[in-house]
Amino acid sequence: MSDYDILFEKAKKFHGHVCAGIVLGTRLTMAGLRELGMNPHEPQRNLIVYMEIDRCGTDAVQAITGCSLGHRSMKFRDYGRFAATFVDLETRKAVRVAVNEKNRAAHDQLPQAEMLKALATAPEDEILKIERVTVDIPDDDIPGFPKGKAVCSICGERVMDNRHSMVNGKPVCRACRDGAYYTVLQP
Repeated sequence: MSDYDILFEKAKKFHGHVCAGIVLGTRLTMAGLRELGMNPHEPQRNLIVYMEIDRCGTDAVQAITGCSLGHRSMKFRDYGRFAATFVDLETRKAVRVAVNEKNRAAHDQLPQAEMLKALATAPEDEILKIERVTVDIPDDDIPGFPKGKAVCSICGERVMDNRHSMVNGKPVCRACRDGAYYTVLQP
């Protein structure tokens, strides 16, 4: 089995089914790790990945790299773009890999099985855009123990990793300061 086949199977198993996102996520991850000189078959302890989409490809990246939100080694930036930036924490070398949409329309016209095969076997430069980048990673975003904690003076909930603001000299969480994404229902 090729490296692609081994890693694709790992991503497919984690995600639960096969789709274009798993194929592209596998290819994207392989390219990112290769550019950083990392072995995709080994755990990556010095890697942070910034995902720009919350779709299937993210599962491929997580399955192959082992990076996750819970380990603080995967970060989500809601740009809605099929792209990821891979950062080597030891060297601070970073590479952004995105799906090249230039040829995507032709693949989308194919029946599913043919499309998946075409995406899996297309020359990398036809389906991926690879860019060297720099990423400024705040100390509070580095994996490990929280650098700072506070209790919100309004809701009383603990806020980790200095994600609070000081309002009138008191800590306030973002939800209390800016409004939450949810509405509490009264019993």
